[in-house]
Amino acid sequence: MDRVALQIVGGGKMGEALVAGLRRADAGASIRVVETQVDRADELRAAHPGVEVAGAPGAADGTLLAVKPHLVGEVAAAVGAADGGRVLSIAAGVTIATLEAALPAGTPVVRAMPNTPALVGAGAAAIAAGSSAGDDDLAWAESVLGAVGTVVRVPEHLLDAVTGLSGSGPAYAFLVLDALIEGGVAAGLPRDVAEPLAGQTLLGAATLFLHGGASPGELRAAVTSPGGTTAEGLRVLEQRAVRAAIIDAVLAARDRSVALGAE
Repeated sequence: MDRVALQIVGGGKMGEALVAGLRRADAGASIRVVETQVDRADELRAAHPGVEVAGAPGAADGTLLAVKPHLVGEVAAAVGAADGGRVLSIAAGVTIATLEAALPAGTPVVRAMPNTPALVGAGAAAIAAGSSAGDDDLAWAESVLGAVGTVVRVPEHLLDAVTGLSGSGPAYAFLVLDALIEGGVAAGLPRDVAEPLAGQTLLGAATLFLHGGASPGELRAAVTSPGGTTAEGLRVLEQRAVRAAIIDAVLAARDRSVALGAE
């Protein structure tokens, strides 16, 4: 196999999402996907002409590990033996120390925590540098994950907090989305009307926050007239401690991530 710029080990949903995002940015990007399941490998070849699909790791400038956590040690060793270059791992719960132990000494390692909206190019990911990774390695990791969303840098010990917030956060958002839809239906709207209204409302609110330059509190105040409908709805949410429950959910997920990492 010829050397490629990027090798993605694992052709599942996240691996394919990264291929698609990177190819949108650069149609001629030098990418290899390593996928051992023959049927899935054939699907990838058909869906992404021009992308090399192989059954084992080869030489690369950099390798992204997108495999199940229990396979990381074996896969990382194979990548190191094949001269797979620096390594970016999105395997949940696998520490930098574990990755570095499985790779040749001095291999730059970056650990990442992405989330599922990366599948539609709207992901949120955090990255942490290993002992041999420098700014250029972090910039490389940002360029890879940035193809499918937003990327921030954190020290490794904060990745559990990232898991509680953005890793698990889409599930919290889906819970709110489901509740908004059901509320609209209860108020008399047909479901096929309530669903797009609720979805666009959450998307629009998040977009306004990200691009409007105002805090969530300021944005909330801007749509809350004294004695109006929004004020009444917020009164019920505060009465039911919805905000406190969401904060507790993030903390509980963080604590569970810590526990799983220790196991």
